[in-house]
Amino acid sequence: MFNKILIANRGEIACRVIKTARRMGIRTVAVYSEADAGARHVRLADEAVCIGPAAAKSSYLVAEKIIAAAKSTGAQAVHPGYGFLSENEEFARACEKNGIVFIGPPVAAIHAMGSKSEAKKLMEKAGVPLTPGYHGDNQEPEFLKQQADAIGYPVLIKAAAGGGGKGMRAVNASAEFFDALASCKREAKSSFNDEHVLIEKYLQRPRHIEFQIFGDSHGNCVHLFERDCSVQRRHQKVLEEAPAPGMTAERRAQMGKAAVDAAKAVNYVGAGTVEFIVNNDGTFYFMEMNTRLQVEHPVTEMITGLDLVEWQLRVGAGDTLPLMQEQIQIRGHALEARVYAEDPDKGFLPSTGKLIHLAPPAESMHVRVDTGVEQGDEITPWYDPMIAKLIVWDDSGRNSRDAALARMLQALADYRVVGVANNIGFLSRLVASPAFSQADLDTGLIEREKTFLFPASGKPSSDAWRMAALAELLRDRQHAATNATSSSDPHSPWATRDGWRMNGAAERRVHLRSGEHECVVVGAYTRAGFTLAIDGNVSPVSAQQLGAGAMRVDIDGRRLTATVIAAGEKRHVFIDGMSFVFAVVDPLFHVASSGGAEGGLTAPMPGKVIALIAAVGQTVEKGAPLLILEAMKMEHTIAAPVAGIVKSFRFAVGEQVGDGAELVEFVPS
Repeated sequence: MFNKILIANRGEIACRVIKTARRMGIRTVAVYSEADAGARHVRLADEAVCIGPAAAKSSYLVAEKIIAAAKSTGAQAVHPGYGFLSENEEFARACEKNGIVFIGPPVAAIHAMGSKSEAKKLMEKAGVPLTPGYHGDNQEPEFLKQQADAIGYPVLIKAAAGGGGKGMRAVNASAEFFDALASCKREAKSSFNDEHVLIEKYLQRPRHIEFQIFGDSHGNCVHLFERDCSVQRRHQKVLEEAPAPGMTAERRAQMGKAAVDAAKAVNYVGAGTVEFIVNNDGTFYFMEMNTRLQVEHPVTEMITGLDLVEWQLRVGAGDTLPLMQEQIQIRGHALEARVYAEDPDKGFLPSTGKLIHLAPPAESMHVRVDTGVEQGDEITPWYDPMIAKLIVWDDSGRNSRDAALARMLQALADYRVVGVANNIGFLSRLVASPAFSQADLDTGLIEREKTFLFPASGKPSSDAWRMAALAELLRDRQHAATNATSSSDPHSPWATRDGWRMNGAAERRVHLRSGEHECVVVGAYTRAGFTLAIDGNVSPVSAQQLGAGAMRVDIDGRRLTATVIAAGEKRHVFIDGMSFVFAVVDPLFHVASSGGAEGGLTAPMPGKVIALIAAVGQTVEKGAPLLILEAMKMEHTIAAPVAGIVKSFRFAVGEQVGDGAELVEFVPS
């Protein structure tokens, strides 16, 4: 077994590998960019080496720097994680040339499966079912359009070297093909430095089911059952589960055999995933094989009780597989939710910023949190905005999935994130949605259920308003007590905030705003605590502060628990499994209305302008695309907010823009 390994990755996967390596007594070396100097994976590793500037292309994607770091630290092997160089055959070959073990498949297997087109040709020879489509080398746009027209719409354009939903576009009509192709090729070039694409029939309401496979260098190969990854947005997975709901033993055996046959066709060694698209009638087709560990591997670990990273390390060191097929069993049901710094209400636009408050649910045998960040860390625009993977498991016989759903809802309700927009509320609605809870799954579920998943923002509950106001009163009292202890007369009655007056109790008016809603909560001090009044309805309140913003509150004969986190003028209230954001309104501060609609459109986050769609002087309708901004390796279209005229563009194609930069001078009609 290895004594020391280098992890050529960052974030939660690097932390995940370090955890297993440490348990096995293996020392770890982290690599990091200048932007990640204080990152959690750097803090956890035994050693760390800086490999360059923030941009991945200047650090994490530079094979020479990683090889040099491995050699200088004496690492015997490199674990590539997933993403970055994990499926890069040149990197695997460079490791081999320098006498460093690449903890992954052989170079030949990476090469065979690295191109979706070539992989499909190979799978066809191995007898693995394929989706109808074009997987050839002719990349002329007119020819590709002819192929798409012949296949019949809708079709899916996919980057041949792609993954993670990048370089992928669904096309519903012939007239949309060229624009979608151009966008797909740009994203593929940016993400994989390869704009080669393939065309496939886009199946209606398919499921995405993948099989975890494992091979060793002694000719053994097994599968560790399936994962259902149908719930996706932008072709990126959001919720995963294992085993797949409704999977019969017969179909599992058929798909498992196809997955193992696919792996054996390329003499596969290590962890890999064979992905299938499954039609309504149960027919399944090979999509691709990922020659690495997957983001969603924890659900497989939870239902099998196995550590897949340990298996990787043992197989990488030349050992045989720890178990044979008949020894691997399914136990219970597991779910994984990807907690992202993104805004679901704004098209899942990534969010950046400091994690002012981060409190994940307590871990147990039923709840697991894989993360690469801690409170105080930053989500930067340089990398994937994942905060954590939340995994739950339960084993209750035939009701295991229902029990796991209940655990996921509770864990999401207990998750607290302040400082960046996040998708926790969206995930809670997704798990609770009738379609998901009843296992009516397909890759279009989010779009199909968008009325349920994206409800109109309503007025917060009276309890939420009152908790925000109560937190203000408690903050005032705590602030006064803190100031008193540092004063020359800490026992002065003038330093207390108990509301004492000669005639009646003092009142404090707390003016709050949430979206379009405003409320004034009148707080009065009493011997037992406070009274809180909204629109004349008065409630006696007593509260016990529990630390980190949490408080136990007795109100109207009820006892409830809430957490209120202050961030600037905002108050983040977590109560009854829901979260609300309030702004404290200063009645003495007024902002004059600009009164005009004329102005510019700004960048929602740092990025690069990659295409100007509209022309200067052009009159456009509401929603018309104006330009395309690339941020976090994804394309974001900036559209006209109303009908109007494009007066000018502030940036040229290829230029970097900062968060909030004015992009377009735009005059509404």
